[in-house]
Amino acid sequence: MDSYTLWCRLPFPSGGSTEGLKMTYADLAEADEYVTTVIRFVERGIFKPAPVDLLAMLEELMQRINRLGDTASGEDQAVVRSQHAYVALLDLVYRQFLEVGRPHE
Repeated sequence: MDSYTLWCRLPFPSGGSTEGLKMTYADLAEADEYVTTVIRFVERGIFKPAPVDLLAMLEELMQRINRLGDTASGEDQAVVRSQHAYVALLDLVYRQFLEVGRPHE
């Protein structure tokens, strides 16, 4: 619940000035939308995972953001760090959702 609460309160990161950061911003928004399936689980107990392999999507996004961090400068470095942190939090929230929500055999 701590990671869920943090995610709900954390402002969405900004885009940045480069084409790469603008693309990761857009992909981050898409991933964030998929993670909202967690809200239905927390508020109503409905376990319905995202219709895509969200963990793979988040991993690929994290790698792209990391590569952009190698060349980012100035304010874009702060954008890279905030996007990186946000993706890491999405990954944590979604992994915990899958772990808690899946029926145990």
